[in-house]
Amino acid sequence: MQQQEMFERGDGHRSRRRAIAVLCAVSALVLAMATTAQASVISIGSVLPKEFTPTKFERVQTLFNTALPQSGVNLASPVTGAVVRWRIQGAKGGPFRLRILHPNGKGAYEAAGTSLPVTPAGEGLETFSTNLRIQAGDLIGIDPSNDSDEIGVAVTSGASYASIFPTPFDGSIVAPSETFSGSEIELSAEVQPQPEIISIAPPSGSVTGGTLVTITGTNLGGATSVKFGTTPAASFTVDSDTEITATAPQSVRPGKVDVSATTLAGTNVNTRFDDYIYQACVVPALKNKTLKKAKTLLRRNGCKLGHVKKVDVPKPKKVGKVLKQAPKAGKVLAPGARVRINLGE
Repeated sequence: MQQQEMFERGDGHRSRRRAIAVLCAVSALVLAMATTAQASVISIGSVLPKEFTPTKFERVQTLFNTALPQSGVNLASPVTGAVVRWRIQGAKGGPFRLRILHPNGKGAYEAAGTSLPVTPAGEGLETFSTNLRIQAGDLIGIDPSNDSDEIGVAVTSGASYASIFPTPFDGSIVAPSETFSGSEIELSAEVQPQPEIISIAPPSGSVTGGTLVTITGTNLGGATSVKFGTTPAASFTVDSDTEITATAPQSVRPGKVDVSATTLAGTNVNTRFDDYIYQACVVPALKNKTLKKAKTLLRRNGCKLGHVKKVDVPKPKKVGKVLKQAPKAGKVLAPGARVRINLGE
């Protein structure tokens, strides 16, 4: 009987240990999910129809879709940001490069950049990671390496694609060489929009740093850097795609700085909504000032009057005037810091 009770107690301890281990694992997972917010992305390009025909490029030329009739499809990027992934289907050969094409408004396109070369493992759906800057309105195209390379082409009423021959140099402006109606190439991409900041709370804090600041905006997920002016935040946590919690760093001077967040898609454009104001007591020069004037200067400079020590003076003109102060003029302290003075009497 005693031995059985010992076994039961042992089983109970093991069960509790397992329960604690599971609880710890779940807690760690929840914490990881809370602190690693994923960035939102927008799909552009083909919907990658399942029915397609592998088609040879015939020559080393850039192919890109010029019309996609499906509802809700983005032919061009609706936002400025970065292409983080791209997909092809029916591809063979290579290596291939994703190309960014910027319309010039006159029927031609500026070659705005290409990805690193990739080689598909098969003719099925292939996904590749990249980090390629893209502007709102830009299209995506694909460059082969050989005229025998292939890409999937799907018959789609209302769709069209075009070619540029030969593949252009980055920075050049070129017009399409040929257009093809009733079909689309099997090429799509995911764009991570550039981050945007819409509010800072609280909007101000001490030059000594340490203020916990909530940064609210859009596309903040995956932020790799947060700065107050040119100084990195003392620390920050990406809470979600719309919120970052940051600790303001120290500043050597009071005044307004821009808060910035950087992701793979770039850095937010500075606006009045991302302003943060450092507050301070900048100690004024008080010597030979009356007590009333000293109080006014202290208030204007974000300081407060500290201990007033009255000192006998032999010269009448020194009566009622500040003889000495501490700290010295020019010191930058936390807002509301007190300044001690010796006052003649």
